[in-house]
Amino acid sequence: MNQQPGPRAVSPGLRRVADYAWRLLILGAAVYVLFRVLVRFELVFIALFIALILTSLLWPPVRVLSNSMPRPLALLVTGLGSLALLGGLGWLVADSVSNESSSLASEFRGGVDRIRSWLQGAPFHVNPSTLTNLQSKLTTWLSDHRSTLINQALSEASRIVDIVTVLALSVFCALFFTSSGDRMWSWFQQQLPLSSRETWSRCGRTAWHTFAGYTRGIVLVAGANAVMVGVALKVLRVPLVLPLTLLEFVASFIPLIGSPIALAVATVVALASRGVTTAVIVLVLIVVIGQIEGHLLQPFVMGWAVRLHPVVVAVCVIAGTSLAGLAGAVVAVPLASIGWAVWRALREMREPGFESSPHG
Repeated sequence: MNQQPGPRAVSPGLRRVADYAWRLLILGAAVYVLFRVLVRFELVFIALFIALILTSLLWPPVRVLSNSMPRPLALLVTGLGSLALLGGLGWLVADSVSNESSSLASEFRGGVDRIRSWLQGAPFHVNPSTLTNLQSKLTTWLSDHRSTLINQALSEASRIVDIVTVLALSVFCALFFTSSGDRMWSWFQQQLPLSSRETWSRCGRTAWHTFAGYTRGIVLVAGANAVMVGVALKVLRVPLVLPLTLLEFVASFIPLIGSPIALAVATVVALASRGVTTAVIVLVLIVVIGQIEGHLLQPFVMGWAVRLHPVVVAVCVIAGTSLAGLAGAVVAVPLASIGWAVWRALREMREPGFESSPHG
């Protein structure tokens, strides 16, 4: 009697790949669900993210002042000092714009005429009638779409309420995180099973140290970029130096692409107000400052906090931008840095010879 051959055994390699595959599918589904929840509560997530940034910046001065006064009083002094600093910057920007507004109009009109003459000369030799037709078409398009542009501006202005709400919630949470964040974290750990508290404690400390280090590092990098841009624009006598410097500082919080975008705005202002030569010099600044940031500031200042390859940073920024726009570009790198740091901490805990800290 002939026996039928049994089913062929699955090779160990294929079985291992299948085990990893279904785990990755479950992990991917969990990440997708988490992403959908975050999108649903986007404003809350942004508010908490800003609150953590404020906490990481407020905590060092509060900790120093707490040595000589109660922590609530130290927090009050630090908060009032921060508000005074922000208010002073806002007043300086408004004063700069108001003082230069009278001369800016004439400078920009002269700049437009210089740009037109430059395009008509070598090496472009653009026909003057072409520029006139282009200007008339642009004016006609703006006139025809005026109502649409006004409605769009009004709809965007309605988001001011969302912005104010997010900022208020951020400041509210930051005050509590700074004053009693350690007690809140201890309470959270007490709700966990005893066997997992050490793991959560190590991962939490690692995540916070990484996030705080990234925040302070990016502030230092943004400040250095803003100082270089401000000094260069002042030497070149480009108008609106202070607003453009502040724009450079804020834009530097978006890795890789923020600083070039801010300098592109400065290039347009330089072209319209000071001419082609100054605009070309500002364009060269984009390359120079990019090299200084990429080869000196980022490795020196950020290397100890964010151990990510530049390719990973670029992919994170692009992926975050495609998923969540500007907010995604800002949060992508710190989230990736935290994830990588926590993964390394968990891997170290699994290594033989690892001893947990007796203080947790």
